[in-house]
Amino acid sequence: MAEDSTRHPSDWDEVEEVVSHAYFSHDLTPLEKVEPRLNLRTLPLGPIRLARIGWGAEASVHSSHPGAYAVNIPLSGTIESIASGVETESGVGQATVFEPDIDATIRRWSGDCEIVGVKLERDYLHREMARILGRPDLHLPPQVDLSTDAGQSWMALLRSVIEQLKSDESLWHNPLVADQLSGALTSSFILAVMPDDADPTGGARPRIIKRVLDRVHDDPSLPWTSADMAEVAGVSVRRLQEGFREYLGVCPRDYLLDLRLSRIHEELSAGSGRNLSVTDVALKWGITHTGRFSAAYKRKYGVAPSATLRS
Repeated sequence: MAEDSTRHPSDWDEVEEVVSHAYFSHDLTPLEKVEPRLNLRTLPLGPIRLARIGWGAEASVHSSHPGAYAVNIPLSGTIESIASGVETESGVGQATVFEPDIDATIRRWSGDCEIVGVKLERDYLHREMARILGRPDLHLPPQVDLSTDAGQSWMALLRSVIEQLKSDESLWHNPLVADQLSGALTSSFILAVMPDDADPTGGARPRIIKRVLDRVHDDPSLPWTSADMAEVAGVSVRRLQEGFREYLGVCPRDYLLDLRLSRIHEELSAGSGRNLSVTDVALKWGITHTGRFSAAYKRKYGVAPSATLRS
């Protein structure tokens, strides 16, 4: 990840201070008499923050997670936790979820455990859940299964975002890019972990789909997320996706990408001004994942975007 590299604090008090600043304030208790071997990397993305944390030793952690949800995903090892009287043990393929402002303790963080932690601001997550699922009264479960198809898809997106931002750290400093990536990660996470019966809205009719298409065609460069489109349609994200697949044969994200590719192709074909670059044109039309864009462009038009510009 981008903001911090591997740290080597000299004692456990310093480890606690460093990680409290980077992720959540907490009380850290080592369960082994060894020197700390902290591995910490963090990445801020608007209303969410990603953190990779490993203590290098068995430890216990207590926090109330002020103001935000914590989704802790073991990449190795296990975490054994208790919050609100509920005991949870999560390993690889699972995640433990801690609610904001509620005392929680990871009673045992195994020595071989490293996690990816996702910090989601409470008001932001509640607002997105209401937009995506159409209900303001839902809460995340204390543990989620990421071994499902939807869970694996979300993890693939998470890894893709991290790799993209590692290759070009200037992207996450751009507020527009940060908001779009955080929206995509949050929307797909909600859809992956919430049960189908959390979605009370009816099917998406062609008229509703047309309403979304009209708005998207007006300005495909806007940082559209599935939640934004669902809000325009007045249905949940899940119903919107079903409607797009039923009437258009693609998901909303793929439709938007295809529309942006068309606009980019038109602009690249129209001229090759001295200051025109493929990256500038792609960013102008809302593309933030430049590597995926180049591959999609070549699939659609048979040539790289740079070749279109040169021609």
